[in-house]
Amino acid sequence: MALRDILMVTDLSGEQQAVKYGIELAARCDAHATGLALSYEPVVPAFAAAPVPVDFIEQSRQHALAAAQKSLETFNELARLGGVKSEGRLAEVITGGPMEPVLRHCRLTDLIVVGQDNPDQPEPMRELLIETALFESGVPVLIIPYIGAPAPKFENVLVAWDGSSTATRAVQAALPILALAKKVTVLIINKGSKMAGEPGADMATYLARHGLNVTVDVITNTQTTVAETLLNYVSDNGKDLVVMGGYGHSRVREFLFGGATRDILAAMTVPVLMAH
Repeated sequence: MALRDILMVTDLSGEQQAVKYGIELAARCDAHATGLALSYEPVVPAFAAAPVPVDFIEQSRQHALAAAQKSLETFNELARLGGVKSEGRLAEVITGGPMEPVLRHCRLTDLIVVGQDNPDQPEPMRELLIETALFESGVPVLIIPYIGAPAPKFENVLVAWDGSSTATRAVQAALPILALAKKVTVLIINKGSKMAGEPGADMATYLARHGLNVTVDVITNTQTTVAETLLNYVSDNGKDLVVMGGYGHSRVREFLFGGATRDILAAMTVPVLMAH
């Protein structure tokens, strides 16, 4: 299935790296681009020492709406320059509250594009937004490094493969993008366990049947963590996109990334497409 609808979460500040990447991808796929700006409503403490003035609350809300609207204006201009069909949307979210207003927009699209949180210009609830989109939307999520990424040419794509259902879901969700790739490498990181048969051969066959140029690489007995090994491989081999499963578990409605997933998202240098 081709990409026909791409949703991009705008940033409230900075260079809009995720929007820029998403619009270029939409142009390449002839997809509709939707920009989603989030306005974060202030939280009123239930037991404040003194009542919070209503004017202050409304002023804070209007300031948040103005910031979101400004980011939408930037999205609209970038979409116009990119020559893609587009629309802008705005969702109001209570700071620290449920993300359902966002999920309503995320569930009916082919791909969600969102920027990695920038430590120098942090976005409100960005990590929670990524986690919620990944685990609750049912839609693959493409995370763009806050430092930006070159235009999506997909010269050399990496698939992180461990044989799990989560990794399988990520590969299947990524097929429309993998179809654009000139080369796909299936990487298996084996921390010392015994592997039956030829590692990665089944996934390579599956991708080859989709007309992809596939190679398999296996790293064994590495002394670094899975995340460090993967990130080093990406850097050393000039990969421009990583496809991998997003791992985590729920705890009282809170979704938490697994260690390797969190480490990769914290230190990523190229776009990472995840599905759960």
